[in-house]
Amino acid sequence: MDWDRHIRDFEAYLRLERNLADNSVQAYLRDVSHLRRYVEPLGVEPQDVTVEHLRGLLKQLSELDIAATTQCRIISGLRTFYKMLVIEDVLKSSPAELIEMPMRPKHLPDVLSDEDIEKLQATFDRSKPGPARNYVIVEVLYGCGLRVSELCNLKLSNIYPKEEMLQVFGKGNKERWVPINPRALSLLENYLLTIRSQLTTQPGEEKYVFLNLRGHHLTRVAVFQFIKEAVEMAGLHKNVSPHSLRHSFATELVQNGADLRAVQEMLGHESLSTTEIYTHLSRQYLRDTITTYHPHYKKK
Repeated sequence: MDWDRHIRDFEAYLRLERNLADNSVQAYLRDVSHLRRYVEPLGVEPQDVTVEHLRGLLKQLSELDIAATTQCRIISGLRTFYKMLVIEDVLKSSPAELIEMPMRPKHLPDVLSDEDIEKLQATFDRSKPGPARNYVIVEVLYGCGLRVSELCNLKLSNIYPKEEMLQVFGKGNKERWVPINPRALSLLENYLLTIRSQLTTQPGEEKYVFLNLRGHHLTRVAVFQFIKEAVEMAGLHKNVSPHSLRHSFATELVQNGADLRAVQEMLGHESLSTTEIYTHLSRQYLRDTITTYHPHYKKK
């Protein structure tokens, strides 16, 4: 059947042409499976899908109370699928390009202040190798705005001390360069010299910066776990994850007047619209400030 053949081609395209990780590939394939389940009972093959079919799918997803953000991701996946079919000359144009994205709510994520960061870092006993490493990780995540996966995959060859830069490979293995502040760089170099150099590195793990005490590179789960524990110990009543440190990095920049496109570049966002959530955060910050300090806001 055409569905099976085109989905196999799509998987190959994602892996070979887009160079995506397995988790991303599986997410794209799930996006296509939503459309397949919707139109296949109607006898519709991929090349026969119309804008009306796609709108019908969106309507069905809405009726099932599927979140707008999830709907947007599915449409994005379908756009990539049909882009491949156009590239392969199966279609002359993509029906998915004519679909408008559902309105996504602008969620304001929990962010951490400098004081919160200090409380978080104060929970780490820096006389011990593991907690001392975790202290440095928090500094790098907050100081550079990295995704947790980017931090876990950071390699020794990606550190450029003289330039005070990190070479980062983000989603789709896209390269970007991120400045690292002197404090974070000093802590990182000290970690490499005094802690990492003392570990017995397992075969194949030699290139990674952040290792566990068994000599394997850290996983995303391990970073989530120690940050969750530190948040509880610090008494921070916020929903904090490693991604909160990235949010906090961007929020500080925007609130202090950084150019949005520069922030977009440092975060590795493909679209400026993704970065624009921090404009909303900044506006909320301004509103909170004037509400707190302007005397007329205190009058009933």
